[in-house]
Amino acid sequence: MHITLQPAFILHHRSYRETSLLLDVLTQEHGRISLIARGVRTNRSTTRSLLQPFRPLVISWQGKTELMTLRTVEPLGIPIALHGECLLSGFYLNELLMRLVQKHDPHPQLYTIYHSTLLELQQTRLEQKYLRLFEKKLLDELGYGLQLQQTIPDGKAFQADQLYRFYPDRGFECCESSESQSEGALFSGKSLLALATEQLEDEESLRDIKRLMRIAFGVLLGPQPLHSRRLFTGVITE
Repeated sequence: MHITLQPAFILHHRSYRETSLLLDVLTQEHGRISLIARGVRTNRSTTRSLLQPFRPLVISWQGKTELMTLRTVEPLGIPIALHGECLLSGFYLNELLMRLVQKHDPHPQLYTIYHSTLLELQQTRLEQKYLRLFEKKLLDELGYGLQLQQTIPDGKAFQADQLYRFYPDRGFECCESSESQSEGALFSGKSLLALATEQLEDEESLRDIKRLMRIAFGVLLGPQPLHSRRLFTGVITE
């Protein structure tokens, strides 16, 4: 296999032997792949500075096994500069992709969603809605999208003044209004409608959807915690 001039982002890199790097890469047309960047840790290498997260690249690679060899790399536009909580959020997105996206499974739309979200994070203050919308779209791309059009089992439309219980394997069921919304799996119809229309503008909806995404992704991620969550103390992503 010899692939040339493919738009890509580095999700993660680590040292390999004395002079090389192992790369986890998200590509536009070939999904997530693993590459060896040989010799880039030598003093003479001009490539290593390009192999950083959040930098749009064009890469070429070749190989026959799951671990292939990076051949060329070039910058594609201006690096995306993330700072503070927005930088930590970028690492959170990268870890979700590495944990949940299967290798060699093409997701061209997910690549576009990821790129757009990074651009939205280029600001001095984190806006939580960008993380929640990325999570929603990631679930859709993985085939685990939330059923936000109708309830189970009756197929009724969501009502803003109703409460709904979330079942990860089935969807949302209407609940009695007397039940306490403080329970982990109960959510207001107002918040679910805001997520369905991608209009997460108020704090109550953002808190609700943050709880919802923790439940939904908890099923997919299993008991192993995300390392990116250890970098901060609950300000984002939990």
